[in-house]
Amino acid sequence: MRGLSPNEARIIGGIDPAPMLQQVQTWSAVNSGTRNLPGLAAMAGLLGDAFAALPGEMMLVEPDAAETVAPDGHVSAIEHGRHIHLRVRPDAPVQMLFTGHMDTVYPVDHPFQSLRTVSDGTINGPGVADMKGGLAVMLAALRAIETNAESGRLGYEVVINSDEETGSFSSAGLLAQAARGKVAALTYEPALADGTLAGARGGTGNFSIIVRGRSAHAGRNPEEGRNAIVAAADIAVRLARIAGPRLAVNPARIEGGGPNNVVPDLAILRINFRPATLDDITRAQSHIDSVVAMAAAEHDVVITVHGSFNRPPKPIDDGAARLFALVKASGADLGLDIAWKATGGVCDGNNIAAAGVPVVDTMGVRGGAIHSTDEYMFPDSLGERAALSALTILRLCENGL
Repeated sequence: MRGLSPNEARIIGGIDPAPMLQQVQTWSAVNSGTRNLPGLAAMAGLLGDAFAALPGEMMLVEPDAAETVAPDGHVSAIEHGRHIHLRVRPDAPVQMLFTGHMDTVYPVDHPFQSLRTVSDGTINGPGVADMKGGLAVMLAALRAIETNAESGRLGYEVVINSDEETGSFSSAGLLAQAARGKVAALTYEPALADGTLAGARGGTGNFSIIVRGRSAHAGRNPEEGRNAIVAAADIAVRLARIAGPRLAVNPARIEGGGPNNVVPDLAILRINFRPATLDDITRAQSHIDSVVAMAAAEHDVVITVHGSFNRPPKPIDDGAARLFALVKASGADLGLDIAWKATGGVCDGNNIAAAGVPVVDTMGVRGGAIHSTDEYMFPDSLGERAALSALTILRLCENGL
């Protein structure tokens, strides 16, 4: 522990958690489920007003094109909200990236719409931890940094996307572009309740495999049919067999079929893969290709594969290890014991690491039960985590990684 310098103590001491809590309460009262475009537009407006306190150029970026496969096999474009992109001092010698998301997993008609304070002092509400609390932490940390006399040494980009909860398909290009040339990145997913951070992450791939067969009467002439459900089930079983310690495979759903007396001519297999390494992605993709080709031939059906491995694995390489060490040392000087552990979950930290940038992606509030009606955050972690971010940024600018 080296202790806080007078300048660090001054900057950290200026962080006020009271307005941060008010922001979380205001922002979490807005339903911004990924498919709620009016809600996302309202949320973008509120965030734009708040982040306008920072210098630089702010833009609302149109989403990239993305597709979805409907239960009837129809492939269509899917709409997303616009993304916030802020650039500050792009010519400064030290360049960082800060990211978060404005969307939540709660659709506009979800019953979980309000906030309440629980008897243990936590706040329960939609998005309080994931990640409207994190957005308040990010903003407070950056506002504190702007009070530093040496802030001109730091340039940064902020990306707040509208589709992280569904895979960042319409914002992946923006994230990759913003990551270029950055020495490090911080992302504001929630830490665990005890403050533990996410370390290494596996990757993920989501696929919709459309199988088109031929309908026939199930009793009169079944031999003339080509059963799409059977072919899809065969694919699911064959792909499930490749699962192992480094590759999880989850056939999640088969859609299609109809009356019992009709051979089904359409089925859609929804399947998720969780690869531990890039080599596992290559292996899984090879298996997908070979199994699909085999099933198409054996069942005499037409198969189309939609989807991708949209989030590569995020290992702890040398650069990430140094960044984690910096966060840990900064935490120690704030009286925080910072630890991290590997997780099977994925986030935009995976995308950023794939661009070659060291990233710690759980710099948000302490909380838990995310993606459920029990989601909660600890209000006292707002100022605590803003201080941790600000001190980490100050020291990275001063000493690098």
